[in-house]
Amino acid sequence: MNHTHQRIALILAALLLSACGVETVTTAATVAKLQAKQAEEAQQQKAQILQQLDQAQQQAEAQRQAMDAAAK
Repeated sequence: MNHTHQRIALILAALLLSACGVETVTTAATVAKLQAKQAEEAQQQKAQILQQLDQAQQQAEAQRQAMDAAAK
């Protein structure tokens, strides 16, 4: 290989490696966005479950009070 061919080979290798790096960064950013979205959805689900539990506890308390009032 002459000097020019070596330079071309090095430039091509550098371009290929840099393209891989860009793809890796893009993939990492996409994964981070998806994980953030999943975390947000999990927080929303947690809030809904806690609200449902609170409603169930309030219903149970109301039923208990109604039973106590009926027993008197």
